[in-house]
Amino acid sequence: MNKNTLVEFARRDQTRDPLSDLLRQGARDLIHQAIEAELAVFMEAYQDRRLDDGRASIVRNGYLPEREIQTGIGPVTVKVPKVRSKDGEAVTFRSALVPPYVRKTRSLEAALPWLYLKGISTGEMEEALSALVGPEAKGLSANTVSRLKRQWADEYEAWRKRSLDKDRWVYIWADGIYSGLRSEESKLCALVVMGVNERGEKHFLAIEDGARESTLSWKAVLESLKGRGMNAPELAVGDGAMGFWAALEDVYPSTRQQRCWVHKTANVLNRLPKSSQPKAKQALHDIWQAETRADAEKAFDTFIRTYQAKYPKVAECLLKDHEELLSFFDFPAPHWQSIRTTNPIESTFGTIRHRTKRSKGCLSRAGMLHMMFKLGMCAEGKWRKLRGFDYLAKVITGVKFRDGEEVPTSDQRSAA
Repeated sequence: MNKNTLVEFARRDQTRDPLSDLLRQGARDLIHQAIEAELAVFMEAYQDRRLDDGRASIVRNGYLPEREIQTGIGPVTVKVPKVRSKDGEAVTFRSALVPPYVRKTRSLEAALPWLYLKGISTGEMEEALSALVGPEAKGLSANTVSRLKRQWADEYEAWRKRSLDKDRWVYIWADGIYSGLRSEESKLCALVVMGVNERGEKHFLAIEDGARESTLSWKAVLESLKGRGMNAPELAVGDGAMGFWAALEDVYPSTRQQRCWVHKTANVLNRLPKSSQPKAKQALHDIWQAETRADAEKAFDTFIRTYQAKYPKVAECLLKDHEELLSFFDFPAPHWQSIRTTNPIESTFGTIRHRTKRSKGCLSRAGMLHMMFKLGMCAEGKWRKLRGFDYLAKVITGVKFRDGEEVPTSDQRSAA
């Protein structure tokens, strides 16, 4: 196994940070799904064994007592199913993944993203599960592995078709995530949309195959979301280089636009000599960290005056998204941290870029999407509500905000 694909955990038995909890939950789910796939293959072997009345002779019979196995990222609880024979002939289901009496795994040193990358995206599922529970996984049959991979594919297909009309989606974030791996023809890219509903709950809404983030690809994603019942969001956040914006104007023309300041800062600095970048970065920081739009406009003008003559392409890069970079001032200040950038997406999938750069071989488009879906769902379960989520109802009802503060209505001003 390539050591470059492994993550070491210091003092793993005492680690209680959110990331470790996330990995433990993912490991528990992975083991459970693998054992269920093993059981399904086991039951198939007895499907023709019937009682005189035609009923199945071998049936499920609950679970063995839960037990913990000590892993490289702490204890993971496992449940192994039991079966019962109705015809008197003894039949016992034994999991090759978690044999009886095993209390400690031998080699859980891989982070969950690598397991998904190796397990779902390639034919090396056995190697991935071996990293999770040790050499015992070598007993898994090809049928079990195939069933498990089909299960994850089915979960993804069901997820991408689910209805979205039960929630009111207030903000969405969109980004094109390049995996770092290439197919035979092009670099693999997934078009990702995340949304926050009226209760402040963040969810992934789409993880779809994309062709170079083209307008046509993004339009297909948005049309699919609209067909599944997604309302027109109040604000969309994304990188200015995407074809997403033309598609958004076509499908959801009423949605306001906010350009990502992280992407814009990188794009601007890339047009400057390295020696000039620290000063320029601070000047950009002064714009998006301003307390009011007026202060931001002053800092914006200062930046343009400073760089336009000597670096016209730098000024042009900033000017072309002038209004869209400052849209956040018209929304509640507690939301600014979340809506100024696409970090909610970037932080989730940053691991993918890191991992895939270290992995050899090609990754199928379907495998990449399944991997990203599993990573996304695993992360989603640990997200906190949007900071200041109680303001979302006001955004939905059309309450006006200026510089992050609610603008009093005429009635409120009269009362004052």
